[in-house]
Amino acid sequence: MQRRQALKALAGGSAAIVAGPHLLLGRKASAQDAPAALPDLVAVRNGEPAAMVDKALEALGGIGRFVPKGASVVVKPNIGWAREPETGADTNPELVKRIVELCLNAGAAKVYVFDHSVSPGRACYEKSGIEAAAKAAGAIVVPGDDPKHYQKVEIPNAKTLATVDVHELVLGSDVLINVPVLKHHMGSKATVAMKNLMGVVWDRRAYHKQGLHPCIAEFCLFCKPALNIVDAYRVTVANGPQRARPEDVQTQKMLLASTDIVAVDAAAVRVLGTTPQEANHIAMAADLKIGRLDLDNLDIRRVAL
Repeated sequence: MQRRQALKALAGGSAAIVAGPHLLLGRKASAQDAPAALPDLVAVRNGEPAAMVDKALEALGGIGRFVPKGASVVVKPNIGWAREPETGADTNPELVKRIVELCLNAGAAKVYVFDHSVSPGRACYEKSGIEAAAKAAGAIVVPGDDPKHYQKVEIPNAKTLATVDVHELVLGSDVLINVPVLKHHMGSKATVAMKNLMGVVWDRRAYHKQGLHPCIAEFCLFCKPALNIVDAYRVTVANGPQRARPEDVQTQKMLLASTDIVAVDAAAVRVLGTTPQEANHIAMAADLKIGRLDLDNLDIRRVAL
């Protein structure tokens, strides 16, 4: 019912209330899909974005593990700010381009790219370089700044975020690939995979009014991406997201990838010198059993190029 309602909206139908169990975007893994030999998390360093994501996906079993033939895929980068790629404010456009290429090579029917930007969307799409890169790879780039494309959903078992308006492409897709850029954030301490999902909802201000950390965590009760790929090529280590100076941006040439949104965030914030307890939405999500914080007990594959 959820998917039929979402697809109706995509075709121009009326918005629908979506309730029930969380939305897991991506086919469920079977024993054949995810043998024990595959790691829980992959960390790649010392490479360019395309080469690093290739290595990460190779270690995770290949893009075909996540993208079935004929699938409709949403690639969700951070396109929040109208700034050039070298500032590290948005996801690296070369990484987005390569992910789109890999999805289409795996047989995806369509790959969409969008974000509900903080700054005016048109300027963000252009100045970040993401629109041009995604289109060059064959993606369909759509706007995220029109409320008519959002539908109200209920968040199961949430105590703070009972309902939220979610972009219809996320509701109607087969696979969601979450591609945040790692940044310091003055409010949430860190912007990584969980916080990047604020770009698929309409009213971000409600998060700040109701409680930023619990809202970020509880949204993941409803929406769990099939794969999270964290861009840590250029990392904003201070004064993010709006006031970073050139000296606040470090070239780390790193990338993290995992199906576990909590684990990948917990690993990523260590690059910023913080903890999941300080970036409290990460610890909250672990308490909600959305993912795991115990990195010492996970199989982490480290690759140096």
